[in-house]
Amino acid sequence: MNIVIIDYGLCNLRSVHNALKTLKVESRVSSDPADLIDADAVILPGVGAFEKGMQGLQEKGFIEPIKKFVETGRPFLGICLGMQMLMSKSYEFGEFNGLNLIEGEVRPFKNTITDEKYDFKVPHIGWNNLLAGENPWNNILLDDIADSQEVYFVHSYFVAPKNQENVLSRTSYANQDFCSTVAKENIFGCQYHPEKSSDVGLKILNNFVRMAQNEHGSKK
Repeated sequence: MNIVIIDYGLCNLRSVHNALKTLKVESRVSSDPADLIDADAVILPGVGAFEKGMQGLQEKGFIEPIKKFVETGRPFLGICLGMQMLMSKSYEFGEFNGLNLIEGEVRPFKNTITDEKYDFKVPHIGWNNLLAGENPWNNILLDDIADSQEVYFVHSYFVAPKNQENVLSRTSYANQDFCSTVAKENIFGCQYHPEKSSDVGLKILNNFVRMAQNEHGSKK
């Protein structure tokens, strides 16, 4: 098994690497786009601003290798900012193009939304639910994850896929129902941090590893 975690200078890589170690899965952190050629699966983590993230991918030469990798059908996972960069564009501090692997936009929460009972703050930080939609979770990233299971979020922006068939889970915050897990064929994204989401997060990562193992086995 060869799982590559992309290092483009703008993410906490060790937490993802350590979560995979907890699952007894070997992975490697790489800033070399050539390492994607033979990878069984690729993870794109990320924290920070969309523009800086895309600049980091461009400067290190990752953009075209990522696109070529996903064309092979091997599993690809974006986490937090990594998920947002899968989209066509973002409106974070301007308008910026993304990888366009999944059609859609990255949009902001309002700064503060107050209703009669709750005062919602941005960024959205803490535990919140994954809510099932119309698309089944079995045999992919959220396989065997219970509806309304809690995971850990830290974000001020959220993705809005153009096609609802790409919405794997939703989450409600600040009077808004947003996409928290996205999926398109072999491409997946988590707005939350599975590596910081205790046992349920490890199960989600393990589901991703299992897909990579299946792909690895099919190449033999």
